[in-house]
Amino acid sequence: MARNRTADVLIVGAGPVGLSAAAELRRHDVRCRLVDRLPARLPYAKAVGIQPRTLEIWDRMGMARAVLEAAVPLRGQLTYVNGREKTRIELFLPPEVPYGFAALPQYETERLLEEYVAGLGTPIERGTELLSFTQDQDGVTARLRTASGADEETRVRYLIGCDGAHSIVRKTLGRSFEGGAFPEEYMLADVEADWDLPRGYGVRSSHLADDGSTDDALVCIPLPGPGRYRMSMRVPPELSAQATGQGHAGGDGVAHGLEGGRAPELSHIQAVVDRLAPEPAVLSRMRWSSVFRISHRIVDRYGEGRVFVAGDAAHIHPPTGAQGMNTGIQDACNLAWKLALVVHGAAGPALLTTYDAERRPVGEEVVGRTVRHATHGIDADPADPRTLMLREAQLLVGYRGGPLAGSPHGPDDAPQPGDRAPDCAGLTSTVAAYPLRLLDILRGRAGHVALLYGAGPADLAEAIAATTAAAPAPTEGAALLGAVLAVLARDAEPTAPETLAVPGYRDAAGDFARLYRPEGPTGFVVRPDGQLGARFPLSDTGAALSAYFASLSAVKGQAAMSR
Repeated sequence: MARNRTADVLIVGAGPVGLSAAAELRRHDVRCRLVDRLPARLPYAKAVGIQPRTLEIWDRMGMARAVLEAAVPLRGQLTYVNGREKTRIELFLPPEVPYGFAALPQYETERLLEEYVAGLGTPIERGTELLSFTQDQDGVTARLRTASGADEETRVRYLIGCDGAHSIVRKTLGRSFEGGAFPEEYMLADVEADWDLPRGYGVRSSHLADDGSTDDALVCIPLPGPGRYRMSMRVPPELSAQATGQGHAGGDGVAHGLEGGRAPELSHIQAVVDRLAPEPAVLSRMRWSSVFRISHRIVDRYGEGRVFVAGDAAHIHPPTGAQGMNTGIQDACNLAWKLALVVHGAAGPALLTTYDAERRPVGEEVVGRTVRHATHGIDADPADPRTLMLREAQLLVGYRGGPLAGSPHGPDDAPQPGDRAPDCAGLTSTVAAYPLRLLDILRGRAGHVALLYGAGPADLAEAIAATTAAAPAPTEGAALLGAVLAVLARDAEPTAPETLAVPGYRDAAGDFARLYRPEGPTGFVVRPDGQLGARFPLSDTGAALSAYFASLSAVKGQAAMSR
């Protein structure tokens, strides 16, 4: 058996979550291996919804443009009951949100991420399966079977399981995966429809029985291409497990995802469209179809020791609202920047305990909400429309009160430590002839970024010096503080940024002040995942930054994953 140690982190599973983990690790200069047991990317449009928050994360990575060129917009949903239009949901967001909702087949998302990761020097090792692993206080020993059929033993510092609902990583850790399954069986198909419904709108059409229960349903999500949709509906009796004798769950009892062996034909899909489509339509060009089941489960802990799980390996739930893949991508990014600092010696191992502390509550909320929406419909959600849209866009995900959220400063309803750092427009410099967005000046920066806001250079000079003094010395391959940027109030002289010792921008449109609501000269730390790490008065810059950076090594609840 071959033995080697060529990477710091082994990632098992090269779907969108595993690829995102690899992308962030490589962006932070961490050596990683990315293995997947499948010989090639699957040509299925499984997860198709791209949330605005995911696009913000990809923007900072520098790959949002490629996604925007491949995706189509999701503008809303048309809902029909018993043939009549009931509601039309418009997917609106506040104007300061830089991206809308989008749709892209999962295989295209994987292709773009794979190209990005390969450009950073990490190819996918396809046909390579994780057989087993053990861990000790110094690392993880994993046994792999490669595409050639040879067994290989590899030694890494950390392992991430992004290997789906039937995760061998989760099972080997012995973690529980509590929850249940919906009894219904569904069909899924990628087809084209010749109807004249407005582009960019999903379609949900249902039939109510005399007792008010839903006895038939059709859900269509638009995909790139004329008249192309991913359609889902209930399985007809002749394709049911009872009729075919084919079960749903794997050996682990988890009934979730696509199945092999029972592929619906175009006629099965057409029959449902004939019954439920809001207008007559002929289907054609079916690219693929499958039968699938839906479960709702969450792991009891997102990691143990040096091994972690993310995405479907940690949480599964109904596809309502396109939350699953996007939640998994955010899992991966949250974990990756923390692993990078620990691998490079810029933070202590206790930082890794915050992955479970921050992300598992998010997973629990998503599982519970999608089950409610799948059972009762999104129309029954008590949230006001604005909150509902922001939550579905995953722009309200935050970690206030978590182990890395420092003391609040300023208005409670202003962005505080743990919250998403909002984007804003109208930032000007003395060289660019056009205004920039905050995302433009954060793009490509891998580490934490300090944003120092003041009325003029006099407010900022001392804080800039204090920031430089408080930042820990960089270690090989990583720095806790990647950049210090200044933002001057809109009333500052246009040439004022030139006088600063760090890159400076003027809040010419006043958007930064409107969205961040600083009370006088104020500093902010933006984490690598786009959340706020700290907020403080500039007069307290040195102490506030020292406290935040110290927290990355002295985290509350540091024994949580070592039990």
